[in-house]
Amino acid sequence: MKLDILAIGAHPDDIELSCSGTLAKEVEKGKKVGILDLTRGELGTRGTAETRDQEAKDAAEILGVRMRKNLEFSDGFFSNNTAHQLEIIKILRKYRPEVILCNAIHDRHIDHGKGSRLVSDACFLSGLKKIETIYEGNFQKEWRPKHIYHYIQWYDIEPDFVVDISGFMEKKLESVKAYKTQFFDQGSNEPNTPISSSNFIDSVTYRARNLGRIIGTEHGEGFTVERYPAVDSILDLI
Repeated sequence: MKLDILAIGAHPDDIELSCSGTLAKEVEKGKKVGILDLTRGELGTRGTAETRDQEAKDAAEILGVRMRKNLEFSDGFFSNNTAHQLEIIKILRKYRPEVILCNAIHDRHIDHGKGSRLVSDACFLSGLKKIETIYEGNFQKEWRPKHIYHYIQWYDIEPDFVVDISGFMEKKLESVKAYKTQFFDQGSNEPNTPISSSNFIDSVTYRARNLGRIIGTEHGEGFTVERYPAVDSILDLI
């Protein structure tokens, strides 16, 4: 199965918080969308790797994506090295996505910037035919995605472009709230974290509203680019 878009996150819930409105919108348009998690988020203060696995599955069903895989890299300790790059290259060559959405270029959590660089490097290397990979018993051909975009996470990074997600905010929040152990739950006895307060969940909506305000719509999600996007006509810009 060839994908149009592959969203990659260092942890389950990175994607839901940052670009799930965009994914839901493209799914409704009929695009083939997938999600790849690099780790199981096993170092998270609340919940367990097992509960996070189920929450990620539930979120994927809410968004309607075609596939979701987890590479089970070590949370907090994975590296941008040959072994980790090759595992991502195998996924890129299997699903051959045109567009990659990945972690913020720098952020509060060390895995986010690290994951951003790892994915970007793997995308480049995946296009080199002299790098040989075998996946599920098959030799793979080279593949390089056409576009790599970085979503915005904890830090308020200025976006290079904003996607109008008006009409998809409820779906975004539903996918976020699938992570019941991670976010605001008045009945939980687990320790408080920077993302477990009601204010944090509210901030997801605040940011989307603010980005929407900037582009003249109800809600938006922002992205940064590695190279200038091109348009055929100035009239292509909204």
